[in-house]
Amino acid sequence: MSGTETLVPYIKPQDKQTQPTIIVDTREASTAAKIIKGLKEHGANIRTETLQKGDYIISDQCAIERKTVHDFVYTLTRRYLFEQLFRLKEVYPKPFILIEGYLPIIYKFSKIQPASVWGAMFALAKQGIYMIQTTTYKETINFLYTAAKQEQIVEKRIPIVHPFKKHETLAEAQIFFIASLPKIGREKTIALLRSYQTPMNALINVDQWAKDVHGLGPKITEKVKQVLHIRYKE
Repeated sequence: MSGTETLVPYIKPQDKQTQPTIIVDTREASTAAKIIKGLKEHGANIRTETLQKGDYIISDQCAIERKTVHDFVYTLTRRYLFEQLFRLKEVYPKPFILIEGYLPIIYKFSKIQPASVWGAMFALAKQGIYMIQTTTYKETINFLYTAAKQEQIVEKRIPIVHPFKKHETLAEAQIFFIASLPKIGREKTIALLRSYQTPMNALINVDQWAKDVHGLGPKITEKVKQVLHIRYKE
């Protein structure tokens, strides 16, 4: 936000018909039912998908990993939290970790020192992992809903599931290539490759997508054609 902007667009009442869409990982949706219910009550549109990393996608820029305080401390003892978040940062420029719960409880843990928790938080912040701390699930709901509104209604961004750069196989490289196109994603990419066999055939036949592949309407194909045909400009 620049110095000439104000917070008014972020806090003023929005049209009731204009609500953000939040993409939620299916596992998170099953274990955090209260959060999902609260987001729906606020008016958010919820879409569940099996996400490779992250729990909530609120735009093409922002993905959020939610941990309770206990989960956060536990993952530190296993050392895989850093790997999770760094992988998330590979494809989302603004990754967040949301820590939910009463943070001072770390002083009562016997197996890990508070300094280790603070050190981990500092190390993540230095690497560009943004941190949000909420006390209750209700605060988490309010944060997620407000953040999604800012990204989608104010900033005009759309939530997109970006594929991770897994190129261990040729098939994964092909999926990554097609899935990077606007509003395509992994599932639609697989459907395209099943229909057209190769990425090149899929691109050549982009005008046929709406007829041949379920879920790929004219609006999506038009976005893709713009990327493919409009001349590049700096």
